Amino acid sequence: MLQDCFEHVDWDMFRIASDNNIDVYADSVSEFISKCIGDVVPIANIKTFPNQKPWIDGSIRAKLKARTTAFNQGKATGNMFEYKQCSYSLRKAIKQAKRQYRDKVESQFNGSDTRGMWQGLQSITDYKKKASPVADHDVLLPDKLNNFFARFEDNTVPPTRPATKTCGLTFTAANVRKTFKCVNPRKAAGPDGIPGRVLRACADQLAGVFTDIFNQSLSQSAVPTCFKRATIVPVPKKAKVTELNDYRPVALTSVIIKCFERLVKDHITSILPDTLDPLQFAYRPNRSTDDAITITLHTALTHLDKRNTYVRMLFIDYSSAFNTIVPSKLVIKLQTLGLDPALCNWVLDFLTGRSQVVRVGNNISTPLILNTGAPQGCVLSPLLYSLFTHD
Repeated sequence: MLQDCFEHVDWDMFRIASDNNIDVYADSVSEFISKCIGDVVPIANIKTFPNQKPWIDGSIRAKLKARTTAFNQGKATGNMFEYKQCSYSLRKAIKQAKRQYRDKVESQFNGSDTRGMWQGLQSITDYKKKASPVADHDVLLPDKLNNFFARFEDNTVPPTRPATKTCGLTFTAANVRKTFKCVNPRKAAGPDGIPGRVLRACADQLAGVFTDIFNQSLSQSAVPTCFKRATIVPVPKKAKVTELNDYRPVALTSVIIKCFERLVKDHITSILPDTLDPLQFAYRPNRSTDDAITITLHTALTHLDKRNTYVRMLFIDYSSAFNTIVPSKLVIKLQTLGLDPALCNWVLDFLTGRSQVVRVGNNISTPLILNTGAPQGCVLSPLLYSLFTHD
């Protein structure tokens, strides 16, 4: 039904009504999609029990009810024959269901479906995650964390935007459709409330309007304000939290802008020069920590093969690395790497004027506007950080 709803929408009316204002255009389309989801997608209340197992289906629940009814009737009449039959039938059904569920978990293991396998094992063993050490009873904690995460903010020096021609980068509806269809439906929705499942299921219907929004955003070197909003979820770095620095700020942003970022990231990656540091292993395709460890060990052991030699290693951990990115300096480096100046301005706008709140339980902080750093959790942030530090 939701696909049919979007299929018959005249999306051009949103563009015409926006009068070339990218904020109004993106806002109105996002709000309309949210309204359609609220009107069309049904909401169902499902009753669950603490001891409910995944192999308990509707037929077994029906047998459970039949056994309870037979027990009550047998207790009243003194004849428990029906109850014994229902109990036998229930035990047989549960045994068969458990066997089928075991076979399912084994097939997931053999088929390399590790996620499904671990979920099955956790259900069987009654594994429960430990309670989060985040103190959600402290109503002041969200504001404290928000101010702490924004401690690198410097509003005294406004970022400069050199005048350039219109950005020549454009995307086709096929590009956007393919990206939407690759969205992970399990990922949490951002502040706009539009889930990835909707973008994936309705990719054919929504690709056209968002292609127009993305291309208009690039041509104006401006990112819609609604796409720059972020809800920060503080994730503890260790089991026992003693200070604000023990929290890692993970940003929940719109799934739509994540798709947009992925398209821009692929373009930037494709035009980067081959002169980048070959020993940079972070956030690079076909490279990993294993490669860094292997080369480090190979270099050290090769050196130690010589007589009377030794190796000293210095390990440096940058605290709050993404939060220290200075957008105006990053843009200069991107231009040096050969990126279109208009695209650099788009990146500058993407990183500045970002509104963020911190959510701890049901408590939400006062919004802050940031012009420094890159949100941890955005698709572009790792790439931008590696380019910011490549020299």
